[in-house]
Amino acid sequence: MSEQITTLDHYHLSCDQLAKADADLGRIITAYGYPPLWTRPNTFESLVHIILEQQVSLASALSALNKLKERLPEFTAANILSLTDQELRECYLSRQKAIYTRSLAEAMLSGQIDLEEFNQLDNEAVRDALTKLKGIGNWTADVYLMFVLSRADIFPIGDLAAVNALKRIKSLPAAITKDEILDITEKWKPYRTVASMILWHYYLSQKTR
Repeated sequence: MSEQITTLDHYHLSCDQLAKADADLGRIITAYGYPPLWTRPNTFESLVHIILEQQVSLASALSALNKLKERLPEFTAANILSLTDQELRECYLSRQKAIYTRSLAEAMLSGQIDLEEFNQLDNEAVRDALTKLKGIGNWTADVYLMFVLSRADIFPIGDLAAVNALKRIKSLPAAITKDEILDITEKWKPYRTVASMILWHYYLSQKTR
């Protein structure tokens, strides 16, 4: 199985190693402290939350999630499938997000997706299983691997906040390619997830200034 971030001490030690290996990451930690260790439980709700976060603000996604939680007696796949199109719209789900959320619910109920089994699989096996579902691409799989399974070595190349933070701290050209960005992240192995969290920490700290 792929390496996990197991404790807060392990996380901070990984941050320290990255700070020594990459001066730009080190400057972020010096200026803003350690990033939070962002985690979520391995539940259907967490995966729906990540789907809702696709291409919208974190606040908008959380509003939709909270609306669903108000509507449902329990946040289960069966209860999601019991909601009508109108009820999903009233929970701020777009037509596409409603389709994706129902597709996930159906996969959970049929046994196509087993979240507990994912704990035993390597990163690529989890990614392969998730991206077979409608509306789940690499970004959603990356965030699930990072936040829910605590996998240590993921860089979410499709995440604009992480990529833009990287461009800013390293003064990279706007036209830099994805492959060139991935080459830069190679030096952060085996802790690219931790490096990504440092970048998010920088992005959010800059945003609140």
